[in-house]
Amino acid sequence: MTTPVCTSASEAATSAGLSFPNVTYPSFTSYVRARQPVLLRTARSLTANPSDAEDLLQTALTKTYVAWERIEDHRALDGYVRRALLNTRTSQWRKRKVDEFACDELPEPEPVAGQDTDPAEQQALHDAMWRAIMRLPARQRAMVVLRYYEDLSEVQTADVLGVSVGTVKSAVSRALGKLREDPELGLVR
Repeated sequence: MTTPVCTSASEAATSAGLSFPNVTYPSFTSYVRARQPVLLRTARSLTANPSDAEDLLQTALTKTYVAWERIEDHRALDGYVRRALLNTRTSQWRKRKVDEFACDELPEPEPVAGQDTDPAEQQALHDAMWRAIMRLPARQRAMVVLRYYEDLSEVQTADVLGVSVGTVKSAVSRALGKLREDPELGLVR
């Protein structure tokens, strides 16, 4: 069960720190009571935190209350409130704190043991591997890509290609043999 965000127009205005003449809109109160759960779900879809969603909805309802007399078509209130929710959330997002700060030296990621840390060499290896794979026959290339790039099992690869599991095993074995013997990849080892 959700807790009511605001149950009356005056409560909405008071919570936002606004002071108005003692004007109440019974239609606004009944609208909030009827549509609050749906609008709260919409607010929750815009935020990661349920408490932030309740605050967002309350702010949007306050904006709606302030504009209540100017809204001509009360049948389109949900759209008006949703637009207020979205605009309010966008404004909050733009005003957010950025947890970045300037420093004298750029932080470098810690090198992983056993891996080449030079991005240019990693890209060269990646390109060489794809050139070698492209030199494989189409059937072997398809099986290698499905097995190792798409991470499918031998059974799944066989199903996708419509062949037996034994065919996948033998074709992948021959393809890996060709890749081991590839002169361009021999320089990387």
